[in-house]
Amino acid sequence: MRMAKLYFSWRHALFTMPSMNTIPSEVRKQAGHALSSSIALPLPGGSLWRRIGHGFVLFWMLAAWALSQSASAMPPPSHGLGVGPGARTTFGPILTPAQLRALLPQVRVVDIREDDGGSSTYTGGHIRGALWAPYSAWRGPADNPGQLRTVADYTALLRRLGIDAQTRVVLVADGSSPSDFGAPARVYWTLKWLGVSRLAILNGGMRAWTRAGFHVTRQVAQVAPSAFVPRMDLSILASRAQVLRSVHNPRGVLLLDARPVAFYIGKVKAPAALRPGTLPGALNFDNARWFPLGSGKLPSIAELKRIAAGLPQREGTKSIVSFCNTGHWAATNWFVLSELLHVPNVRLYPGSMVDWSRADEPMAHVPTRTEQLWAQLKQVWQAH
Repeated sequence: MRMAKLYFSWRHALFTMPSMNTIPSEVRKQAGHALSSSIALPLPGGSLWRRIGHGFVLFWMLAAWALSQSASAMPPPSHGLGVGPGARTTFGPILTPAQLRALLPQVRVVDIREDDGGSSTYTGGHIRGALWAPYSAWRGPADNPGQLRTVADYTALLRRLGIDAQTRVVLVADGSSPSDFGAPARVYWTLKWLGVSRLAILNGGMRAWTRAGFHVTRQVAQVAPSAFVPRMDLSILASRAQVLRSVHNPRGVLLLDARPVAFYIGKVKAPAALRPGTLPGALNFDNARWFPLGSGKLPSIAELKRIAAGLPQREGTKSIVSFCNTGHWAATNWFVLSELLHVPNVRLYPGSMVDWSRADEPMAHVPTRTEQLWAQLKQVWQAH
């Protein structure tokens, strides 16, 4: 009788104590039914053994419920698109060839290689379903290549490619060199500026794709035009007027020159630039430093963080303006800092030093006219 009293006291506590209210009502009902069932169990000893048997039924029901709860609380398995083990499945901003192949054909692949008729370009073979939009289609005129085209021009291009604000876009370049990476980085920046947010770059480009042994085709893909409407993201753009304000009042702004040091110190200049030199107060970080192996493939995030430790420091920096000659190399610095390392407030000056010098804005590290003439003569001599 004492055992029965203890048993029913525990049963009463199980179904009435507030601390146990996390047990779902259906489980409580099933357990209560098991305890109060009049079905006789084939056990000896009468009602006492029947109660013990019911207790075992309750125990196993509660154990099964606990296991189901722990299983439902477990996170879904990752498919490895993030960085490192345990990372959530994500899209972009950088993809390996294997990751891209796993996403086909649910993404819009845009091949931006220039087509010169060679076997390595779009006509010679491309990823199945890829659309062709060469890098030159995203660039400005010859005398100012970094200048942005009109929004109407870009809108027409994106509509032709069937891209809208929600399209997952993967950009594919050749992948031949660190400099080549600037092309997809610049197009990525342009698309984000226009309001396309689901973006990725194929790390290593077509060279990495073919080295992985993945299939290419010569069949030209067709897509239905989109009704893309731009939604400008001005937070990633540094206009010439904004840069000029930063030059006159540099407090909190790091002007970061992405060119090789010879450009930064004024020994050489881009053909379209009117003068060699750099922005007043700018510091230098050559974009090629992100590629320690000299290829067109970025290393791991851990390696990029190690390289980033060598960035020039300026006390009180709150934002960074990345620039180069025409916004090409600068796009690589912007992409790594903003999209991969998540440094806040990084902007790109698209026109960069060609645009700046042609507007006759103030410059630093400008050599004398004699030095400039001598440098030009050396360039002509070396070219021949």
